[in-house]
Amino acid sequence: MISRLEAGYSSENTDRVDLSEAVRDVVELYEPVAEEAGVSLKTDVRETVFVNGNRELIGQALSNIVDNAIKYSTDAAQPAVRVALERAGTDVRLSVIDNGHGIPDDADRARATERFVRLEKSRSQPGSGLGLSLAKAVMTFHNGRLDLSPGNPGLSVVMSFPARENH
Repeated sequence: MISRLEAGYSSENTDRVDLSEAVRDVVELYEPVAEEAGVSLKTDVRETVFVNGNRELIGQALSNIVDNAIKYSTDAAQPAVRVALERAGTDVRLSVIDNGHGIPDDADRARATERFVRLEKSRSQPGSGLGLSLAKAVMTFHNGRLDLSPGNPGLSVVMSFPARENH
């Protein structure tokens, strides 16, 4: 699926997607996981925002990112993950920010979205190294971007979509 999405060849349908609802659904799904891990999971969604896309793919990408954020924030004194949705000019930005150890090295952040890459600090966690590469492929399919940056502390992962009118 990653190869098909990256190449732009996919049978996935696109339609008007309510990102606000997708955020609520994913956060609701992960609340028990976060609670069990001792992680505070919060949302910051102030308005209903629509994009053109595939809800299932967006939900899967966001789930992968939230799952990673929960896993890698547990080493913080007060582990926290925030999922925010906002308009930024002609883009819609869906951000997942945690306060864990993050990925301080620029080269490691660039490699983190490659297939099967597991950075040294993540080797003790379960996973295949495909979560962020799938998220990046999903964003490519949606003519968007996936950006990883230092959260100071933690990591900020931003899914940027081209904005769609709310009509």
